[in-house]
Amino acid sequence: MKHQSISNLNNLVPFDGELYLANQFYQLAEAELLFSKLHSSLAWQEEVIFIYGRWVKVSRLMCWVGDADACYRYSGVNHSPIPWSADLQAVRERVEYQCQSHFNSMLGNLYRDGQDSMGCHADDERELGLNPVIASLSLGGERLFRLHHKQRKERLDIILQNGDLLIMAGTLQHHWRHELPKTKKSKTPRINLTFRKILVA
Repeated sequence: MKHQSISNLNNLVPFDGELYLANQFYQLAEAELLFSKLHSSLAWQEEVIFIYGRWVKVSRLMCWVGDADACYRYSGVNHSPIPWSADLQAVRERVEYQCQSHFNSMLGNLYRDGQDSMGCHADDERELGLNPVIASLSLGGERLFRLHHKQRKERLDIILQNGDLLIMAGTLQHHWRHELPKTKKSKTPRINLTFRKILVA
């Protein structure tokens, strides 16, 4: 992934994939305004997924936005997208320009406090293709993003702050898992917008 728009970014993983961080991709005032708009306007909902043989309530609020045919299935749940709002379409175009990639869908996560979290996983579903480019925009309170190598003991911790854009690419999903762990520290709400390209049959 050597496009000019990210040529000044360093690959943060030492091997087996590509991971780039664009700090303050959105400047603070702009990020705060966008957070406020999306916090109140997106159709946030609780979700139950099938994992480890049982149905479990997801410890965050979620929404799925995308082109009409960008349906996505994971953890036993089918997701049909709601249409892009003007605000989200503008974000999509800006992220696409940075990544030099096209995205037809966006998974939104709302972490209300430090007890809301995302379990350790890889985005390796068939619908995402072999080596997907996935761009993740953070808005609101800062949180720890942690990666674990699947075969080695390497671990990488990244603090994602308001307005940061994290880009996962190359073979990263084959070799690394990632999570947003719970914390007992007091945390303000955080919105994460993760842009993907779903392969449409």
